Amino acid sequence: MEKIFIKNRKNQHIATIIEKSNHQKGLAFVMHALGATKEQLQIQTFAQAFKDNEYTVIRFDTTNSCGESDGDYADATITNYYEDLEDIIDWAKKQSFYQEPFILCGHSVGWICSVVYAEKSPNEIKALAPISTLISGELSKMKYSAEELAEREKTGRQIRPRSNGGIKKLKWSHFIDRMKYNIIPNAKNLTMPVLMIVGDVDKSAPIIHQQLLFDQVPNKKELHIIRGAAHDFKEPHHVEEIYQIFDKRIKKL
Repeated sequence: MEKIFIKNRKNQHIATIIEKSNHQKGLAFVMHALGATKEQLQIQTFAQAFKDNEYTVIRFDTTNSCGESDGDYADATITNYYEDLEDIIDWAKKQSFYQEPFILCGHSVGWICSVVYAEKSPNEIKALAPISTLISGELSKMKYSAEELAEREKTGRQIRPRSNGGIKKLKWSHFIDRMKYNIIPNAKNLTMPVLMIVGDVDKSAPIIHQQLLFDQVPNKKELHIIRGAAHDFKEPHHVEEIYQIFDKRIKKL
């Protein structure tokens, strides 16, 4: 395992882990969710499934998150996460281990970024693995009342980062940026195999939203529902179930 810091287009440092395979069969990028890190159990588990199948794996902390990269979580947007993904892939294209087509795997906001990339550059992608994906800004906004949205616009959104237990705020600019995104209209471009996974008690990316995307993906698609799992898949047995699904499907690619 090698950890390096790669500069993005804004000259910020992105903390990146590269785990090379000695007998490389493929390349996979694994991307975390909003305010998360590359070290989370589910992210490491996704990566492990690829490693165990002789893929070289890249996982990274986006800027404006809660990991080792530059930036402030308060300034996080889907656009800045997406641009970091583009910059990591552009960097990888210059490395000796780079291989096309490659696999993109992401959780929540990390996944909508992966889908946007795949819709723009489908020929580069071997397969997609969206975990509890955000579908669109408009759909994610529906779970809030008008009063809640007004309060968020006034104060920002508060979260409790897992790293230190403190409270941080996400600026309203995140929600303005989020409204730009909707992966349904271009889902017809997702002609590669798509493996979708969601928990049946996920309130942030509910099954009904996942079904909207699933119905628009043209072929080679699967939707797996993890019983009792919420958005972050915190329980080890849920993560193990995802690993088994991943491992089985990767072997078939």
